Order: sequence, then C-alpha cells, then structure tokens
Amino acid sequence: MWGTLLLAASSVYAHQQKTAISTVLFNQRSNNIEIMHRFDIHDAEHAVKEIFGKGADILDSSETQQQFSDYVSKRFYLFNSKNKPLPLKLVGFEKDGKFFWVYQETEQPTELTNMIIRNDALRDIWPLQVNTINVEGKGNLQTLTFSDSVELLSVEFGGEHSP
Repeated sequence: MWGTLLLAASSVYAHQQKTAISTVLFNQRSNNIEIMHRFDIHDAEHAVKEIFGKGADILDSSETQQQFSDYVSKRFYLFNSKNKPLPLKLVGFEKDGKFFWVYQETEQPTELTNMIIRNDALRDIWPLQVNTINVEGKGNLQTLTFSDSVELLSVEFGGEHSP
C-alpha cells in the first residue's frame, strides 16, 4: 500500500515539473534564424484547456493546434544587439509522438554581437514552468534557462570582429 501511495505521489510531483525546450539555430545555408519550440504533449494538453477552455483539444483539433502555436509565438522574443525586436514569423507546428513542436524564423541581422531573448510560453499559467533555450550555429552552443522570475537572458557571440 505505501509503495502505491509513494508511486502516486511521485507521479503527481513529476507532472508539476513543467518544462519546454527551444532551439535557436543560426542556419548558414538559409541565412535565417530558425526557432524550434518543443513541448511535452501532456503539458500542452493541460495548457490548452487552461488557456482556451475545456473543449480545447491539441491532440485532434487543428484549430487548437493553431491557437497554441499563436499563443507560443506571441510569448517568444529575440532582440538584436541594439535591443530592437527581430520580426519573427510563425512557420508552422506539428504533433510528433510525445511532443508538440512550434516553428518560427527570421532573417539573420548582418551584425549581431549579442542577442537578448525572452520566453514566456506557459510561464503566465504555471509559475514553476522552466523554459530552456539552446542557441546553436553561431559560435559555441549556449544554453539559457528561464525559471522563477527571470524574464530576459542574453547570449554573446565572440570573435565577430576578429580577422
């Protein structure tokens, strides 16, 4: 009996650990910055019901999937070296096994020595939501973690002015 209660308690606790992972990729072939947000489908399922109402269904409704993608894109920002927002375009979304993906992109600025990022997706409904971002394709891999009250984080791109 105690084992069952302990297992149930740990299962409930595991679902309280809301996390999402995003990749910001500098694609040298397309000269775009591509953003890929990955959400656990279970978290996305609970989120859409909280955000859009009990009838929302991310598993089978393309309308709910579009709504969730719009929601995510309105809560993710990239700022250039002059603190001006980069115009992000929603490219699409897909359900893939245990995950729901949202894709965005923008053109790479010609000069970019640093970038400030804001990722508020799901943090407005779950204060314990942790959003991790990996920045790839421009120097070393850099990882940012948005948790607690963190709203803005930045990455530096070294060697931009080196010969």
